[in-house]
Amino acid sequence: MNFARSASLRLLSPSSGASFGKLLKIGVGASAVVGTGIFLSQQNASASSDQLQPPHYPWSHGGWWQAFDHASIRRGFQVYKQVCSTCHSVHRIAYRNLVDVAFTEAEAKAFAAEATYMDGPDAEGEMFERSGKLADYLPRPYPNEQAARFSNNGALPPDLSLWVKARDRHEDYIYALLTGYHEPPAGVEIRNGLYYNPYFAGGAIGMTPPLTSNGQVEYDDGTPATISQMAKDVTTFLAWAAEPEADDRKRTGIKTLFILTCIAVPLLYFKRFKWSVVKHRVIAFKD
Repeated sequence: MNFARSASLRLLSPSSGASFGKLLKIGVGASAVVGTGIFLSQQNASASSDQLQPPHYPWSHGGWWQAFDHASIRRGFQVYKQVCSTCHSVHRIAYRNLVDVAFTEAEAKAFAAEATYMDGPDAEGEMFERSGKLADYLPRPYPNEQAARFSNNGALPPDLSLWVKARDRHEDYIYALLTGYHEPPAGVEIRNGLYYNPYFAGGAIGMTPPLTSNGQVEYDDGTPATISQMAKDVTTFLAWAAEPEADDRKRTGIKTLFILTCIAVPLLYFKRFKWSVVKHRVIAFKD
């Protein structure tokens, strides 16, 4: 065995506490350096992109102890239904998901009955149309991808089910995009059919401004439907649609932390005052 190998074995020996501690410190330091490098590279990449970064907005459901604003979800669904659903789908949400979240069961059934679904086959093997029911998912605006592209000059409107989760800065990005349509600044040329939005990559977006004027949607609770209010509500609805179980998960987490805290107190007592005595006792056998 050569000197280098024997030295490495001594360094990694369990009996060498100082060497093991040194290795642990080196590993922690290296991990910190690598993590810092990755974070800075992401920040530089974000800052050097060709889109404006959205500001941070104080969303009511942002904290781990905060729940969704269900009134805002209800209003956001109205905005989606009357404005966004002409081009975009939310096919991961069924009408039953809206019950006791934004609408009563009767209201959700009424919304479902307004849509028509192809079902079957029947007893004669034929497909038939029927009214929607709670188990049905929100309808798609187009029957297939080709029809969607044909109606939007070749662009495919994305499904919005997971749009909030799929975008960096999540709700902040969606809100900034919806309210960020402006006339292009001097020196910036936008091709015909595109619109200037500094929050979109490249600054040119093919989606026409969805929210164009105050009062575009009439809320049934009397809330003034300003452009910013509509953008905030539909963003809240899309955030909920991306994670409908978020409130239940937070509630379960809070209950779990409370139970663990209650268990920790007696465990600490028995560990400190009961088990420590047993752990350090010495049993001696005498003739």
